[in-house]
Amino acid sequence: MMGFLNRSPLCSVVVTAAAGACVLVGWCLRHFRRVQVSGTSMVPTVEPGDRLLVVSGWPCRVRAGDVVVLGDPRDARPLVKRVVRSQGGQVEVSGDNPAASTDSRHFGAVPIGMVGGRVVYRYWPPERVGRLPCRP
Repeated sequence: MMGFLNRSPLCSVVVTAAAGACVLVGWCLRHFRRVQVSGTSMVPTVEPGDRLLVVSGWPCRVRAGDVVVLGDPRDARPLVKRVVRSQGGQVEVSGDNPAASTDSRHFGAVPIGMVGGRVVYRYWPPERVGRLPCRP
């Protein structure tokens, strides 16, 4: 036991860095998730086959203009929509392609708790990689 306590300062740095990396990985696994788009309701911002990185929890604050993932209030399947308004614990959402979108015009405002997170990055396909625009 005493041999472990008498390790060099380099060993302490390595152990501390490894512990920090584990904490960071744990935080990322808890707050980031991936979503693949299947419909055309958000064209041209998001297209079928796009793969998105979504952040939830702190510091994720949803504002008008953000693209979010939320549960469909009718059957809980995930939807990707743009926030139109966030007020009083509820959000109104809309697709960027209204003709192909089922959104708050159909099911009304939804509780903020149904928002699973904010889309922060498109990581696939390679030619479309990058941050999403704030407005269509």
